[in-house]
Amino acid sequence: MSQDPVRHGGDLVVDVLEQQGVRRVYTLCGGHVSPILVSAERRGIAIVDVRHEASAAFAADAESRLTGVPGVAVVTAGPGCTNTITAIKNAQMAQSPLVLLGGATGTILKGRGSLQDIDQMALFEPHVKWMAAVEHVRDLVPAVEQAFEEARLGVPGPVFVECPVDLLYPQPLVREQYGVGESAKPPRSLGERALRWYLGRHVRKIFRGADKVAASAPRSLPVPEATRREVQKVAKALRAARRPVALVGSQATLRVERIDEIASALGELGLPFYLSGMARGLVGVDHSRQMRHKRRLALGDADLVLLLGVAADFRLDYGRHVPRKATYVSVNLDDHDLVKNRRPDLGILADPGLFVLALAAELGGDADAPGLERTEWVASLRTRDDERNADIAARAEQTTEHVNPLHLFRTMDTLLDDDSVLVADGGDFVATASYILQPRGPLRWLDPGVFGTLGVGGGFALGAKAVRPASEVWLIWGDGSAAYSLAEFDAFARHGLPVIAVVGNDAGWTQIAREQVEILGAATATQLVHNEYHTVAEGYGGAGLLLDDPAQIADTLREAKRIAAEGKPVLVNVLLGATDFRKGSISM
Repeated sequence: MSQDPVRHGGDLVVDVLEQQGVRRVYTLCGGHVSPILVSAERRGIAIVDVRHEASAAFAADAESRLTGVPGVAVVTAGPGCTNTITAIKNAQMAQSPLVLLGGATGTILKGRGSLQDIDQMALFEPHVKWMAAVEHVRDLVPAVEQAFEEARLGVPGPVFVECPVDLLYPQPLVREQYGVGESAKPPRSLGERALRWYLGRHVRKIFRGADKVAASAPRSLPVPEATRREVQKVAKALRAARRPVALVGSQATLRVERIDEIASALGELGLPFYLSGMARGLVGVDHSRQMRHKRRLALGDADLVLLLGVAADFRLDYGRHVPRKATYVSVNLDDHDLVKNRRPDLGILADPGLFVLALAAELGGDADAPGLERTEWVASLRTRDDERNADIAARAEQTTEHVNPLHLFRTMDTLLDDDSVLVADGGDFVATASYILQPRGPLRWLDPGVFGTLGVGGGFALGAKAVRPASEVWLIWGDGSAAYSLAEFDAFARHGLPVIAVVGNDAGWTQIAREQVEILGAATATQLVHNEYHTVAEGYGGAGLLLDDPAQIADTLREAKRIAAEGKPVLVNVLLGATDFRKGSISM
């Protein structure tokens, strides 16, 4: 219970957060939402305040992905809400469940020119799965409870609840603010009496029944599962296939509480597979059927392609990577993504993680029935993987003006702890990292997803470290993307969240420049300078290290690990040399 003797709407919102198992709220303070924040802190819910509202939403997104419980961001009205839009859209496209609670002007003042009053509902409508504008204190509890349900139900996604300021503060204060409290002067005219009657009536209306509501424990929600017949059809097709391959995406990781079972079952399916998004690291590092390189060639040679929570979008050349001669099977929670650009031969609207469990049980250990041909298929893919790894190793030895990024990541990979969480925020530098860095287990990789958003890093790393304080959290930052959330080093330091950030400083927007210069003949707007990002981190209360000598890579990264282990966030500013490793990587 709140220590405030007067229960208010902020307390009611926090009643719901407690019932939903929320342990942290991410925010940037604002008077519109202060009652929620103060009440939450008094109840033992951690308040993690950041330097930009987008980071609060990104942190809530990270919490959702790593725990399975929708993360919560609380932001003030107007610009507080508008600042979250990119993060909310990113969560929508990544199908990540989070709850955004936004402040708003008083219910009687909407549209009258009050501070930070805009039509927030129209703004959020295209970008959230569900939303509600609360008009009475008694409706706060059911609205926030429904928000948590809608965020998780079916295809997960972000939701928005608008909480007007006069619904959150204690009724005596609201009455005083509206001029109908005990200290109000008597009306002096008929007009003043009419206005006071109207305002008093409005206050009574918005508070009526507030003492009759109570938060409830969350309900168990249905999860779409494949039918036995659907599972059997796929099992039959897989048994007959000689060259099957699976692509596993983030949807396969939504059942956090069963993630180890899903990882084990995937390895029992008897077919080679590629992991993407949050599924990276699902089966660890050395699984014999996990492939990492030359995916397009594998798809082109396959006679069965199984997509598990992956849409046939630009990443698969809009379905053209799947050959027409192959049996195309797709399992997806989203009925639109299930048939996007290409209708599968077998399309199953179901949770991909639970489908993997059901398929493994149906196959019962005989997934390798095709025998020798399947063995040769897996061996051919492994050979391609080994050849690509050898090529990367050779390129890593090439001398560059500063630090070769391939050499950097190959060294970093040897230094990762088994429970390290990797946060990816950038273009060329992060894409290079994805070829080399290997998460050691499930739920240890965070990237923005299909929206390709820059700026997720500060918030994602903040949320990851808050959720897993005992784990090393490595933030892989391009120098361009770092500027979006570098100020969150202040939040890292203030909240005792010792993140390790590694900035790939090549003084440019290199992913764009690679193709722009060659195609259009100019580096317009793609050039930066070798800024002292490590010094900025120090100014925000962290530690900073500069790395410009390839011979010092291992020692510098070990020093960063030591500093973080002592409780201080640290940024390694790595001056990079130019390589042509990702030449020709433009996507449309």
